[in-house]
Amino acid sequence: MINNIGIKNFKSIKDKSFPLRNLNILLGLNGQGKSSFIQTILMLRQSVDNLKKGFININGELVKIGKAKDALYQFAKGDLQFDLETSNSGKLNYLFSYESDSDIFKIKGTNPSSNIAQDEDLFSNKFQYLNADRIEPKSLHNKSFSNVSMNRSLGIKGEYTVHFLELNGNDLIAFDNCIHPQSNISTTNTNEKIVDKRLIHQVNKWLSEISPEVNVITNDLTSDFVQLGFEFTQPTFGSTMIFKPENVGFGISYALHVVTALLSAQPGGLLIIENPESHIHPRGQAELGKLIALVAQNNVQLIIETHSDHIVNGIRVGIKEKPTLKDKSILFYFEKVVTENEQYSKITDIEIDKNGTLSQYPANLLDEWSNQLSQLL
Repeated sequence: MINNIGIKNFKSIKDKSFPLRNLNILLGLNGQGKSSFIQTILMLRQSVDNLKKGFININGELVKIGKAKDALYQFAKGDLQFDLETSNSGKLNYLFSYESDSDIFKIKGTNPSSNIAQDEDLFSNKFQYLNADRIEPKSLHNKSFSNVSMNRSLGIKGEYTVHFLELNGNDLIAFDNCIHPQSNISTTNTNEKIVDKRLIHQVNKWLSEISPEVNVITNDLTSDFVQLGFEFTQPTFGSTMIFKPENVGFGISYALHVVTALLSAQPGGLLIIENPESHIHPRGQAELGKLIALVAQNNVQLIIETHSDHIVNGIRVGIKEKPTLKDKSILFYFEKVVTENEQYSKITDIEIDKNGTLSQYPANLLDEWSNQLSQLL
């Protein structure tokens, strides 16, 4: 697990140490530095091999920033620096030299990367990243055995989610506390009750909080493609016909990637999810927040970037229902500071108590619904 990340002179982040926990929520208006924080982790992840050679990649499979001049804090008076503290490898301090038109940053001085543990969460196949630009609803999805089978990856846009479910849908989820309360229960000949813990069943149950009684149908078509469809359980005549995702709407398809990522998390995993609320009804967002809180109770680290009050409030409800999660959760609120000489991101650490109450409420943090309503009354 990543215990702390110190960032100095990277994009809008001037100098900030982030004390990370199991559940880390990034909040703030657009363009305030949340993505810059995530990009730090992605740069380290995509540079695992080259870090050992003495440099970090600005552009790669996970993030493309451009040139060194696009990455360095505009008003920097020193070098780019990342300080990484992990459970396995201890403290790793990276100081980088600067060449404005280079597409890499070279490590200055002693290279700490030789100390990286081979099973470090950031660099293992238990890493999952879903960016905000997820794929649109469609019937045919590409296969990737290297991503799905070897790396257990859904793809950064969720492009391999359907293939992942086709291959792993019958696997049992890792964490019993994430079992949906309405899960199917079967009875053996000895009257033993067995809860259906299969990934596909749990995905369907949690998706039903967003679109009632939905069921995901995958079909292995060829060596290159797998098909996705949705059907709906009816109380009187079983199930509906299978509908194409294009005819169902964005919300279910977008939620499918997020729910699958959360429920397929493994012990020691690291999940980064941007805008989990995209295209989802407010009630569904709140239920998704509760699921995020449930996953974070386990040996998993989550970094969630969101603009949704409902996601945050769902997490707060989850903490109130499980107060011990308060010590495993933290919010980071990003806002821009503008002075006569510079502008940079100010990041406020916000704690959550056992009742789901926040330690601070910076301006524009939450409750925009109430702000607008007050103008109507």
